[in-house]
Amino acid sequence: MEDRSIAFLQTPGRGDFLHQLGKVNTVTRHDKDDARVTALALRAGQGDRAALTEFIRRTQKDVWRLLAHLADIDRADDLTQETYLRIISALPTFAGRSSARTWLLSVARRVWVDSVRHDMARPQSTGTEWETVADQHTATNTAASSSWSDWVDVQLLMENLDPDRREALILTQVLGYTYDEAATIVGVRVGTIRSRVARARTDLIEATSNHATKKHRHLSSVQERAHG
Repeated sequence: MEDRSIAFLQTPGRGDFLHQLGKVNTVTRHDKDDARVTALALRAGQGDRAALTEFIRRTQKDVWRLLAHLADIDRADDLTQETYLRIISALPTFAGRSSARTWLLSVARRVWVDSVRHDMARPQSTGTEWETVADQHTATNTAASSSWSDWVDVQLLMENLDPDRREALILTQVLGYTYDEAATIVGVRVGTIRSRVARARTDLIEATSNHATKKHRHLSSVQERAHG
């Protein structure tokens, strides 16, 4: 019988998210680790519970970060849980013909797509709402509020990217997947991923310049109101 309770699944907290996701950095991964993860997946598919626990421990951070980007922080935990529930059901059929990590991310992406299809009416956070939160934290003038404000800046810029370009950028520049792996996860050609990443970078450079000017004017206005 399938055990649908994943008590050992620990998703990252907001602090962890700010540390890892505050800037767009490439995460270096090694082929040896991917091979280890694939081996764990194969053993888990044969009923090895310890291998399943270790497989989740080694991969959950990538899954959560991807889903936090594609959806949002509040939904990332639930979507991560749903991803691993699907994975547990599918592991017995996993043959190891591709990287288990890449396979896992493709499942996570499908979970996100399904959630969008079934939740189109759910209100989404807007740029104005993010800016309001940033104002509140900026007013406290603490190191924590500075980190939060930086994250809001990144989130605003990423949200305004074309969804396909944002997805390609996240996979290759945030999670550190190769263009080949990203293409497999998304289900498109490698050249398409390369093109989307290049265009996303161009969009971000232009948006950063515009956003910096807008933010300076916005914060100046907030400070004037606070001291007025």
